[in-house]
Amino acid sequence: MQPNTFVWNELMTTDTDKAGRFYAAMFGWSTKSVEMADGMRYTLFQRNGEDVGGMIKMDGPQFQGVPPHWMTYVAVEDVDATAAKARSAGGTIIVAPFDVPTVGRMAVVTDPTGAPLSFIKFSMPM
Repeated sequence: MQPNTFVWNELMTTDTDKAGRFYAAMFGWSTKSVEMADGMRYTLFQRNGEDVGGMIKMDGPQFQGVPPHWMTYVAVEDVDATAAKARSAGGTIIVAPFDVPTVGRMAVVTDPTGAPLSFIKFSMPM
């Protein structure tokens, strides 16, 4: 995976069933639900059996007031260093670097204009 390139897109939504039907009608995507190591359900968008994106149900107090949205991910070599760099460049850390079991390490920032962006270092080859 090439560092500093976009590598994944993920829909954060309050209704994964409704969103799944919408994207199936729009693009012919199917959905596949998988259980993550922490017990969370994660939905993959697939096209012709290939993963093309993901979807998470926004459930819990951390999502209070957050509208459904697409999140894009950039691969980085070091999530913690990239978070520090984002802050020094005028960005805001929204979700501090954290580990996602069996996936890798990630963080969420906003740029100085408020646009969100996630970055990730995968623990496994993609």
